[in-house]
This record gives sequence, structure tokens and C-alpha cells, in this order.
Amino acid sequence: MEALTLLAWVFDALLGLGLLWLAWQALSCPDLFRAIVLFIAFGLLMALAWVRLEAPDVALAEAAIGAGLTGALLMAALAKLRSISTSEEMKAVNFQHCWLPSVALLLVAAGLGYVVLSLPPYAAGLSAEVTANLDASGVSNPVTAVLLNFRGYDTLLEMVVLLLALLGVWSLGGTAVRREAAPGSVLDTLARVLAPLLILVASYLLWVGAHAPGGAFQAGAVLGAAGVLLLLTGWRPCTDLMALPLRLMLVTGPGLFVAMAALLYMIEGQLLAFPPAQAGILILILETAATVSIGVTLATLFLGGNPQNSKDQK
Repeated sequence: MEALTLLAWVFDALLGLGLLWLAWQALSCPDLFRAIVLFIAFGLLMALAWVRLEAPDVALAEAAIGAGLTGALLMAALAKLRSISTSEEMKAVNFQHCWLPSVALLLVAAGLGYVVLSLPPYAAGLSAEVTANLDASGVSNPVTAVLLNFRGYDTLLEMVVLLLALLGVWSLGGTAVRREAAPGSVLDTLARVLAPLLILVASYLLWVGAHAPGGAFQAGAVLGAAGVLLLLTGWRPCTDLMALPLRLMLVTGPGLFVAMAALLYMIEGQLLAFPPAQAGILILILETAATVSIGVTLATLFLGGNPQNSKDQK
């Protein structure tokens, strides 16, 4: 037992040092491609850290969004960047001003460290209240109960922020969608095998979220990954799907959230105050709509600018 405890301490120490090293390398690396690869590696290690902290829901979201989809978005952004001058004068200016963000990051890290060290040795938190009211939430997974019932408006605002990010990308203008060369045999085979599998995994995470790690954001991230994989093969939705149907899927989750909040306010007198008898089915409906909206939003972010303004659709 002592040997296992010592091994766990050594593993956690190496994991923490690895996270610090990858974070520093990703921030200080002048090569953008290498920095993105380091960022993806950091996200995968961070998912492992969340597993060690016994937070599998956060670990799933970190692996799918923090490492996978965010890495794909950064790669797509890098591919669309214009060539940047690499003259010695530009390099000197960059190195001359890099100390300011470094100092700011050190101050933020010091502040966070102070907050962590000043925490009391034992904090009760809200776990007791969540456990006491879990039966009335409609689900048996406390994370889902908090995110979709007790603090459902937090989840609504997170979805709105994601939608606003997409609108910000669209405001930059349309992106010409060119007819790309056929993908290689490896990528084409992977897409044919993995895309249906990812959709199946997303459906499982959506369904199991009521009583085990999973839920709308994890399922939506996996669904978005399936869309990104298809887009990497050169597949593009037909023009008819890029107008009204796409926008309906984007707003389905937030729109249903707002409509249900208003309806429950008129019936129960509180926003998103689910009746215990119907809470389970109402949460499942909300999570299904949220999964579709999150997955479509993430895949559309990878596509780039407003697709309705794109030209030469496939």
C-alpha cells in the first residue's frame, strides 16, 4: 500500500512538472505549428490530471474540446494566416516586448498560487446540498444535476457564449470554399470508420449523462469532432443546408433553453425550476438539443467564415 502511495505521488509530481513544462514551451515557442502541437499535448496531459482529481466529466470535456477540437481550430487558423515577415528587425521588436506579457502571466500565476495556498484545509462546499436534493433533480449524476437543473442558467450562458464566438467569426466575412483534391486513402478510411463511431459515442455520452460521466457538452464535442473529421476529407454540406437549416440547428439548444425557462417561470414561478416528476425527461430533451447545437457550432467554427457567403460550394 505504501509503495502504491509513493508511486502515485511520483506520478502526480511528474504529471504536474510535465504540465508546467508544456505550458511554458507552448507560450514561448516562436514556431506556431510547434506551439499548437505542444498545446494539444498539454490538453491531453490536463485531461489525465482531471482523471487523477476524480473529475471524469471535466476530463472528457478537456480531451474532446481542450485538446482535440481546439487544436483542430488552431491548425485551421494557422493554415489561413498570411505569411509574416521574419526580418531581424521584426524579431527584435517581438523579443523586445515579450517581457510585458511574461510579467503579467507571472503575476496571474502568483495570484492563483496565493489563492490556492490560502484555502482552508477543509471546505464543505455544496456537495451535501446537492446530494440531499439529488432525488428531485431527475437524474442521479450530481454533475448533470448541477449543470442542467440546479444551475441550468450557467449552462445556458455557456451555450450563448459559444454561439457569440461563432457570430464573431462570421462577422469577419465569408470564406471561399474551394473544391479540394480527394483525400488520401488513409484519411478517407479513417473518416468512414471513425465518423459513424464518433456519432455513436456522442449518443452514448448523451444518454449516460443522467447517471454517469457524460452529458451535452461531452457529447456535443464528440459530435463536433465527427463533423471536423468529415470536413478534413473535403466534404462540404450542400448549399440548401448552409442557410436556414444550419441556423436552426445552431439556435436549437439556446432557444429551447430560453423557451423552457420562460414556460417554467410562468408555471413554477422560477427559471428552470423543473417539476420533480418531469425533471428527467425535460433534462434529456434539453441535453439532446444542446448536443446538436454544440456539435454543429464547433464544426462550423472549424469551417471558418459565414458559409452562406462562401463561394464554389460542393
